[in-house]
Amino acid sequence: MRIGIVSDTHDDLAAVEAAVSLFEREGVDAVVHCGDFVAPFSVTPFDVGGDGSDRDAPGDRASDAGFDFYAVRGNNDGEWAVESTVDSFGTYLGEAGTLSFGGSGGDAESDDAESDGTVDVAVTHGTSGVVVDALVDCGDYDYVFHGHTHAHGVEERGGTVRVNPGGLPIPVDGADDAFRVAVLDADARDGSADPDAVTHYELDA
Repeated sequence: MRIGIVSDTHDDLAAVEAAVSLFEREGVDAVVHCGDFVAPFSVTPFDVGGDGSDRDAPGDRASDAGFDFYAVRGNNDGEWAVESTVDSFGTYLGEAGTLSFGGSGGDAESDDAESDGTVDVAVTHGTSGVVVDALVDCGDYDYVFHGHTHAHGVEERGGTVRVNPGGLPIPVDGADDAFRVAVLDADARDGSADPDAVTHYELDA
């Protein structure tokens, strides 16, 4: 199973479209957005043709693009219609959420899943570094996805891998100078969380 990870797209439609194109080329099964869309119009490109009408539960595919879509709220997502826009074709997790990918069927579930091959993920925007560190250090998750810093990175700590896909370049010390996203290839793991299963991509936007 391959999972696309993106964050901090800040209403940049060119960046969003570049990310969607990359995820389609890479054949991802799911996309997780770590927040800071800003406005609903920059959410809709992640719905490539699906209207959500046949989605009965988390993990049900509604998009013709072939990937499920999940998102959390970022600190710049001031328009609450972002939630309803995501929910029209994907799954909105609120301020933070947990997902279990793999196991039977390969799709994500928002409930705990105890089966071989399951990848447990916590997702938060990352506004609080204390929260990110707590999610990593608690040991309950294989991966913790977050954004906010606009600086891509991957770090293994105590059996959990923290993944920041990056974001749009911003004039802040430590931020990336180019837009980046990431892909987690869960099938490349040896049964445990593996930082080498994460690939970052620099995109023109």
